[in-house]
Amino acid sequence: MSAPGSVIGSAIGIDLGGTNARVALVSAPGKIERIAKVKLSDRSPQAVADLLAQQVSTLLREASRETLPVGVGMAAQMLRGTGRVALAPNLGWRDVPFAAMLHERLGVTPSLMNDLGAAAWGEACAGAARGERDVILVFVGTGVGSALIFDGRLYTGGGGVAGEVGHMKVVPRGRRCGCGELGCLEAYVSGRNLEARIRERLEGGAQTRLTAGAGAWDLEQAAQQGDGLARELWEEAAELLAVALGNLCTALNPRRLILGGGVLLGCPGLREKVKTGLFDYALKVSQVNLQVLEAQLGDDAGVIGSALHALSPEGLPAQGTA
Repeated sequence: MSAPGSVIGSAIGIDLGGTNARVALVSAPGKIERIAKVKLSDRSPQAVADLLAQQVSTLLREASRETLPVGVGMAAQMLRGTGRVALAPNLGWRDVPFAAMLHERLGVTPSLMNDLGAAAWGEACAGAARGERDVILVFVGTGVGSALIFDGRLYTGGGGVAGEVGHMKVVPRGRRCGCGELGCLEAYVSGRNLEARIRERLEGGAQTRLTAGAGAWDLEQAAQQGDGLARELWEEAAELLAVALGNLCTALNPRRLILGGGVLLGCPGLREKVKTGLFDYALKVSQVNLQVLEAQLGDDAGVIGSALHALSPEGLPAQGTA
């Protein structure tokens, strides 16, 4: 009998980035049997589809398998239910029928999902949220992204883009974000924007031990050493993240909130302040079953999650089923 809420079988998981792709043979409940990393020398949809098909064929041949389900996680906006990539900025794609292109080459229709959706699915199946069916994953790195799993299903909303926590407004008419709107969380706490804010303050003549090019880790170190500007920016980032995540937990009532990304995992002081601070803002009854944990799967989350989602695209099995 399988573990509660688990899936069984094997599948191919693909983590498609802007410069590289990782292709893995994964067996449930999340063991990577074989994995390959390839560079995208040509990022056109046709070339990428050809390259991925070659890698999948190689893994299948090495495993003495004719076919397996295939899942793909990528930093992209998907048009739900169409197999089309609406926008993949890191690849320069717009309105690409990528599922159909892979089907033509592989003979199976892949499960396409956002990269954070893949990571969340991996953590729910084999990582920090294993066995849970109501999970929010938030990554703070170069940008801020999240994914939502409710009642064992990946929730993508009416148009396929639910979970854009980085673009929740936290400062009315505040800083302009890369998305073009004002006051987004990402504009204040992402690695890219923390660097920009340090640079802006230096150009304005601020007195600080920080230098141009300083990032989130440098900010945390300087803040801990008593630098006034660093402490100001660090405290503000922690407070805004705590407010946003606390409100997210109030609205959506997850059992697990999984935190990851280079900024949070690379800055332990910031992470701990956010983990404790969000409980000041989450509605008390929403905290009863809430655990805030760190992501466990690291770089493997995407290939594990995309593979396991391909095995169980309709959702995680109900608790207690075989």
